[in-house]
Amino acid sequence: MKKQWDIFIAFFRIGMLGFGGGPASIPLMRKEAVEKYKWMDEDEFTDMLSISNTLPGPIATKLAGYIGYRVSGWIGMLNALVASVIPTVLLVIILLRTLSEVREFDWVKGMTAAVVAVVGMMMAVLTWQFLHKAGKGLGWIRAIIMIAVIFVVLNYLHIHPGIVIGFLLIIAFALPVKKKEKEGERS
Repeated sequence: MKKQWDIFIAFFRIGMLGFGGGPASIPLMRKEAVEKYKWMDEDEFTDMLSISNTLPGPIATKLAGYIGYRVSGWIGMLNALVASVIPTVLLVIILLRTLSEVREFDWVKGMTAAVVAVVGMMMAVLTWQFLHKAGKGLGWIRAIIMIAVIFVVLNYLHIHPGIVIGFLLIIAFALPVKKKEKEGERS
């Protein structure tokens, strides 16, 4: 029962604080799943996030469902999904009602601008962590070249990100897997 309570509280908190949508919730989910509750390690979270991004639908619910399932099966998945969605539903109802009355006040505009800056910084930190992992995994030169090519493909050739992700998955499955040599077993 404690595990279900922990899942509910973690994802309810994420749902309450994940201002800016699913991508803004990712650093919060990482903090809860990896650092606070230690349900998984950093590599597993990054792999799960990468795979989740290839699937259709909101990233926050996909991550919540996967983490809940991994921690406590189907009940954990349902618990995490409900806990992550309830705050959003309640807050949307309350905020839309309130916002229509106070949206022209300067303090509301200032608060919105401040929150955008915080979410931007959280995304920048997450981006740096992904770049660092890509640099370590692929090598910095390959990672930089790959980032530059993907930037051109997405922004100048206007190819849909889903097609790019699908193409990269096909390449990943087609390439041979290299096993790391253990120290002392070199030929």
